[in-house]
Amino acid sequence: MADRSDYKEYTDRMEKTCSVLVESFNAVRAGRANAAVLDRISIDYYGTETPIQQVASIATPDPRTLTIQPWDGSVLKAIEKSIQASDLGINPQNDGRMIRLVFPQLTEERRRDLAKQVKKYGEEAKVAIRNIRRDAMERFKKQQKASEITEDDFKNVEKDMQKETDNYIKKIDELCAKKEKELSEI
Repeated sequence: MADRSDYKEYTDRMEKTCSVLVESFNAVRAGRANAAVLDRISIDYYGTETPIQQVASIATPDPRTLTIQPWDGSVLKAIEKSIQASDLGINPQNDGRMIRLVFPQLTEERRRDLAKQVKKYGEEAKVAIRNIRRDAMERFKKQQKASEITEDDFKNVEKDMQKETDNYIKKIDELCAKKEKELSEI
């Protein structure tokens, strides 16, 4: 008999997928300075990939500007190159001591591009959720073949996993709609 604890591994993975989606949305540049856009950018710091936040202080002096001041001046060029190589779409301004990122006002075209990016992240998350469901179903199918669970148990598991999948897909749709609304209000 498969019980709810057998699903926990899969629902935890689905929840993690939603968390990653939210992190991805935070990194979508929305016309306001937000240090979260730097979360995915790292530099080669003495042979180790290191997030920018661990080698510099990041400040927001005004709503559309981020400043990045490294604690070790030798990494200034590496930070600048990493930002240029990223998909951030902002050209860093290096004054020799710190880097400034000035976020331009969003144009209608940029809003559409960001909305497409949000949709893409949402679709990737949905695919991940469906893959988790598939993994679960393969596991329970093996259990059924090994006579560890009955056919009725398998049918119930299938129904429960589909219900969980539908719930998480709905949650992803809601997160996407919320982010798209946020982009349209800027």
